[in-house]
Amino acid sequence: MEWRPATNLATVRGMLIRRETPADISAIRDVTDLAFKDGPEALLIDWLRDDPGWIPELSLVEDAVLGHVVCTRGYVDSVPALGLGPIAVHPAHQRAGIGSALMHAVLGAAEARGERAVILLGSPDYYSRFGFRMASEFGITPPDPAWEPYFQARLFSDVPAGPFRYAEPFNRL
Repeated sequence: MEWRPATNLATVRGMLIRRETPADISAIRDVTDLAFKDGPEALLIDWLRDDPGWIPELSLVEDAVLGHVVCTRGYVDSVPALGLGPIAVHPAHQRAGIGSALMHAVLGAAEARGERAVILLGSPDYYSRFGFRMASEFGITPPDPAWEPYFQARLFSDVPAGPFRYAEPFNRL
């Protein structure tokens, strides 16, 4: 059974977090380009939207689209899991709690959907506050061995050890 919130809105830490709509796509590109200094992340999000791994209810924005987070279908070995990212916050609004609100909202939505795990590549110092631990503690290995010091997982239920595979568009980067 697929999880569907009563509405597309959630309030986290006084901020309105909601599902992206088609009207948000341009603003998501802009905030992602600004946050990642015109890296490939905005293009990646466009590619992900056209991929079978896209999960619309896990593409969330802060209401004014000052931030965005997305989780897409990935796999640990052959077991479904989520790959989190990119997550972006407009540089002028970083350190204001938007990223944390987005993380809490997307993790809550993932758990409510019955997802088994969320995997990401990022700073262990930052993401540990959201319950992430080094993926190697669970025997989960990254697609690129060089990512090992930054490759993390948050498990909601049992997941076997094995390699993690992101949605196909990540392979184009």
